[in-house]
Amino acid sequence: MQLSAGGADEAPAPEVRLHLEGIRRTFGETVALDDVSLRVRAGSVHTILGENGSGKSTLVKILSGVLPANQGTVRVGGALLGVASPARARRLGIATVFQEVLVAPNRSVTENVLLGQDSWHRWHRRGRERAAVALAALGELSQRPFDPRAEVGELDLVQQHQVAIARALAVEPQVLVLDESTAALDIEERDLLFAAVRRRVSAGMAVIFISHRMDEVLSLSDEVTVLRSGRVVATLAKDELGERRLLALLNPEAVR
Repeated sequence: MQLSAGGADEAPAPEVRLHLEGIRRTFGETVALDDVSLRVRAGSVHTILGENGSGKSTLVKILSGVLPANQGTVRVGGALLGVASPARARRLGIATVFQEVLVAPNRSVTENVLLGQDSWHRWHRRGRERAAVALAALGELSQRPFDPRAEVGELDLVQQHQVAIARALAVEPQVLVLDESTAALDIEERDLLFAAVRRRVSAGMAVIFISHRMDEVLSLSDEVTVLRSGRVVATLAKDELGERRLLALLNPEAVR
């Protein structure tokens, strides 16, 4: 292998924004994740692909601080996540959109989008600026109008999901985790989400994307890590991706 001399006109290597090393998580005798390591570059979409039971949901919960790993480390820009804490994950710049729709149904659209940005004694933003921030994030995701004062419980399920996504976008995180976030969206709404993701990736955000839809994986991903039975079986760059190859990695028996 020929080594580069690193000339002055050579582009610098992208920053590793998220680094997982040797992650292991068990539930009793069940091993959900076993020695999972990966690096997610700034300005890239890194997809985690796996069948049911592969460990994807457990990995998302560890990244978001909901679950601790039994072994291994998670670093964001060099800072150690350490003890499992959603607040710690948010402070380090990780924002997660879970597969389940997590909203406060009795609070307004604006309050839901800005949830987590305010402290107990003061609002981070005030007055019209609050509604403007909420509507700007939602405007990227939907062509339907939102009433910023409406209670989220009055919205349909798709709009509630878009509020949850807008909450993550509004904080402009270092790492955005999207766990099956397109499942409730139609094609137009999905394309709006992908456009919003690409804008942020071009500005340097790192995105963890989880989807079971192969067309989405091939369209959006810069890299794909395949999990099988809690272990990493491969990480592929964009120019290595193909549906048949990914299916073979997911389930070798199914393509024979």
